[in-house]
Amino acid sequence: MPTNPQVLPWTPPPAVDVEALPAGKWWDAVRAAPLVGERALKSLGEETGAVIQDEYGILYWLVEIGTATSWHLRQVRVLTELTDESTYLGVPPASWTKGPETHWRVPLSTRHYLTDAWKLWEALAEADRAEYGRAPEGRQLCYHCQLPTDEPIPVDVDDGRGDVGKVTYACPPHAPLYTRRRPRTLTSATAAKHEGHR
Repeated sequence: MPTNPQVLPWTPPPAVDVEALPAGKWWDAVRAAPLVGERALKSLGEETGAVIQDEYGILYWLVEIGTATSWHLRQVRVLTELTDESTYLGVPPASWTKGPETHWRVPLSTRHYLTDAWKLWEALAEADRAEYGRAPEGRQLCYHCQLPTDEPIPVDVDDGRGDVGKVTYACPPHAPLYTRRRPRTLTSATAAKHEGHR
């Protein structure tokens, strides 16, 4: 029997508030921090599927189960079912399409359901490079907690003595706390120096 193309394979259950639903049952979810997420969403344009935005500005795309499990990008997490634990996503009612609370930033519809994982990865990888510059090789110490991080985010570039010098890194939770200088990436610091700006 053919399926009706106007009917979605999954819709949020009727609810009056955000409901915690298990990832890996109907979809996996890709979580992106606001800076990276907003840039990726703009890049995807009409090719995006449905997107949930929480009250902190974090974006969540729904993708086909198992298509994003090996991703390693700064400020991006994949929510899926794990062997020894369940992972949940706060899903708002389908009618919640305005913030500031958790809502459907891109409402769930037959045109916007699951996002193609490969296109999403390309958009997020491009956003990662644009926001944070080239990823350094190996782990770096966070300036704040002094612990090594696999997701070093450049928060300051000391461009003394005519060359790009020491880079200060932070782990994702501490990057927003850095206030010594306006955060900028290695590429923007190099470009500013080349153009004669400070």
